[in-house]
Amino acid sequence: MAHQVDPATMGGTASGGATAHGQVLPADAGPASHGEGTGQGAVSTAASATPLPYPPFHGRKISWIAVSIVMVGFLIGGLALILGHHGSIWWLFWTGAGVAVLGLLITLVSNTFEDWY
Repeated sequence: MAHQVDPATMGGTASGGATAHGQVLPADAGPASHGEGTGQGAVSTAASATPLPYPPFHGRKISWIAVSIVMVGFLIGGLALILGHHGSIWWLFWTGAGVAVLGLLITLVSNTFEDWY
């Protein structure tokens, strides 16, 4: 993930920096650069990190279609198991299984598993 926040922006310090009264000092700030003679503490020049909103990414249409086909296949097979307790509609169960396998093949061919980012 390229847009993650640095450890130094969450209230800590990155490398060697010190804190004085809630202020983050630069990493090269030693005891002499603590604002002696000016009456002020050293303040970091780094801007506060405000997370930027991510652009919406909802996947490709083919990925949504493929996953929907898999879900419909599972729904058909599940309903066939519930409604066919006497064994008269096994053909509906296997039809649902075939639809689910078809959807799985479409997800593999369309590379749906790379849409997660």
